[in-house]
Amino acid sequence: MSDTYVECLVKAKQSSMAKFVKVILIVLTVFFGIIMLVFAPAMIAALITGVGAYLVNMFTDLEYEYLYLDKEIVIDKVMAKSKRKRIATYSVDRMEILAPVKSYHLDNYKNRNVKEKDYSIGEVLQPDLRYAMYYEGGERILLSPSEDMIKALKNVAPRKVFND
Repeated sequence: MSDTYVECLVKAKQSSMAKFVKVILIVLTVFFGIIMLVFAPAMIAALITGVGAYLVNMFTDLEYEYLYLDKEIVIDKVMAKSKRKRIATYSVDRMEILAPVKSYHLDNYKNRNVKEKDYSIGEVLQPDLRYAMYYEGGERILLSPSEDMIKALKNVAPRKVFND
């Protein structure tokens, strides 16, 4: 049994549309809240827009937490720093390859029809620090792991993990 434990927290980028919708809903909530003082039925509209702003904030303010322990990668989604949900658990033994997104090691995998799941930062930076993991031939998972996590995975599966 491996004693290696690595934890990595990654903040996902919010889309500009989500930021815009959140600001509009907050402004509408304040507007209907002020109108409510004069016109009582505006309270319903203020309540609806307030709940909408809360839900948009909850589902767009995301962080992903990667945990590596005992040959397993566990991915949790943290919503608005208040609610945690386990998304997936991946076994390193069943992983085919883990390499940077633009790596030449992934050339043999490019023409596959696979489901893509994005648990990365959600944007392309220079240099691109995202990694692609092919899992059991049917999934392509995008991650943004730390250097420590890559080292731990490389120690366990040196022929499957590349860091070009």
